[in-house]
Amino acid sequence: MTSLENMRIFMRSVELGSFSAAGRALRMSSAVVSYRMQTLEAELGCQLLVRTTRRMNLTERGRVFYERCLDVVEAVERAEASVAEIAGGLRGPLRVTAPLGLGRRIVAPLARTFRSIHPKVEVRMRLSDHLLDLVGESIDVALRMARFDDSSFTIRKIADVERVLCAAPAYLAAHGTPESPDDLFTHHCLLLRYPGAQQFRWTLLMDGDPATFPVSGPLDADDGDVLTHWAIEGQGIVLKPIFEVAELLSEGRLVPVLPACPPIPVTLAALYPTRRASAVSKAFVEALVEDARAYLHRSLAVLGKAPG
Repeated sequence: MTSLENMRIFMRSVELGSFSAAGRALRMSSAVVSYRMQTLEAELGCQLLVRTTRRMNLTERGRVFYERCLDVVEAVERAEASVAEIAGGLRGPLRVTAPLGLGRRIVAPLARTFRSIHPKVEVRMRLSDHLLDLVGESIDVALRMARFDDSSFTIRKIADVERVLCAAPAYLAAHGTPESPDDLFTHHCLLLRYPGAQQFRWTLLMDGDPATFPVSGPLDADDGDVLTHWAIEGQGIVLKPIFEVAELLSEGRLVPVLPACPPIPVTLAALYPTRRASAVSKAFVEALVEDARAYLHRSLAVLGKAPG
C-alpha cells in the first residue's frame, strides 16, 4: 500500500518543481526524496514524473495521481485535526509570513497570545517586505497588502487600505511642494526596493482614473519602516498606507502631498492554501483578521477615519 508520507513527498516535489527544493522544504536530502519517488513509482507500477536536467514534468498518470493525492491528504489532515482538537486542542507547526511593519505590530503579539491559548502549536514566523513564494516556502498563513488577482490561496479580506504620499514640512520647505504628479520627477522619492518590487512606479488616481508615473530618488530600502523614518527626517516623499502614518499626519510631522491625486488603494488580507488548510491555520486566520481590523481602527481613529 502506498504510504501517506510518500504521497506528501510526491506532492511537494510537484509543487516546488524539483527534488532538491522538496528536500529543503521537508528537511531531508534530495537523494532521500529521489529514493522515495522511485519507491512510489515501483509500488504503483507506473512513471509519475519525467525528469530532465532542467525541469520535471508530470506524466498523465502522474497528473491524475496528484489530483487524487490532494483529496486524500486533505481528508487525512482534517481527520487528524478533529482528533487533535478532541484530544487536547490544536497542535503542530504554523508557518506565517507578513510585511515587516505589520508583522511587528500585529502578527508578533498575536503569535504570543495564540501560543498561550494553544501551547502545542509552534509558530514559525517569516517577516519580510519581500513577497515570499508562499508555496516554495511552505507558508500556511500570509498577511499581505496588495491588489490581488486570481490565487490558489483563499483570501480573507480584512480591509481596503487607503494610501497617501507624504513628506516632512522641512523637506517641502527646502524643495517645494509638488503641484502635479509630473513634479515628482524632480523630487527625492523614497522607494521600497527589492528584487521584483514595483515601487519605482507610483500609480495615482487622477480624476478617478489610474495613471502611472516613474519616480526615483537617492535613498531606497527594503524595509518600509526605514522609509518612514527617512521621511520624518526630511529626506524625501514617501508612499505609505495611511494607517501607518496616521499619527504622524495628525501631529503634523508629515503632511500629505498631492492629496487630489492619491495612490490607488490596496487590500489588506490574510491568505491560506485553499486546499490542505489545517485547523491551526484556519484558527490563526480568524484571530489575525480580528486583531488586524482592531489595529486599523485604533490607527485611523486619530484622523477620524475608519477602515474600508
